[in-house]
Amino acid sequence: MNYSFGHIQFNIDPKNQLFYSDLMNFLGWKEIHKNENMLGVGHSDGSSLWFSKGLSQVENNYDGPGMNHFAFHTKTLTDVDKAVEYLSSKGAPTLFETPRHRPEFSNDPNHTYYQVMFSSPDKILFEIVYIGEK
Repeated sequence: MNYSFGHIQFNIDPKNQLFYSDLMNFLGWKEIHKNENMLGVGHSDGSSLWFSKGLSQVENNYDGPGMNHFAFHTKTLTDVDKAVEYLSSKGAPTLFETPRHRPEFSNDPNHTYYQVMFSSPDKILFEIVYIGEK
């Protein structure tokens, strides 16, 4: 058997849909579905992310049980810095003293783990990270 990644659904407040639409467009994902309660975006590899109206008003706690964060990998250090500029232009603060290099996450002294962390308006934690040569 051979299984691959398919999709993830994030439950959101529909008033925040534009945040996700703009973010995913910036990251190069294409809109594949949109109505007042659902946004679907697709990646060139066939995977998709769905942002759907949540059915309850329980606030997400990324340190509790469940998913902690969702990470997007980039091909260059500069891509992380461009994401920081984008987030700043949208008024989305970065978290955990990022952007920064995280040598403790790299197994090779010639490589780096360079990340920015941020939270969406629905308290979904995201990471944009470059892992590769310094």
